[in-house]
Amino acid sequence: MQSIYKSKGGLSRLFKALRYSMQGLAAAFRHEAAFRQELLLALVLLPLALWISRSPSEAVLLIGSLVFVLIVELLNSALETVADSVTLEHHPLIGQAKDLGSAAVLLSIILAALIWAGVIWG
Repeated sequence: MQSIYKSKGGLSRLFKALRYSMQGLAAAFRHEAAFRQELLLALVLLPLALWISRSPSEAVLLIGSLVFVLIVELLNSALETVADSVTLEHHPLIGQAKDLGSAAVLLSIILAALIWAGVIWG
């Protein structure tokens, strides 16, 4: 059985998906301080990535690592939003889920730092 919320496909589905994606980015920017901070850092580092890269593949690696941090932050924020919609009271499993999401963000930042260090000093 298929959800009534699943789209039927076609070009209108693409436009709706784009609209939902833009709404998600706007919500993250409006409500998530960590996302705004990481986005600002990415915007500052983007020109630096283009300047220090010695090849197109290095530029893609540097910029991709920044985008990856933003993706993981969006997923973490989505997880936290769903968890908060269930309950705002302390629950050990919800706390663990939020900690796991936070750990994923930390690992993505460490990976980005390692990639940048490898390109700069490599």
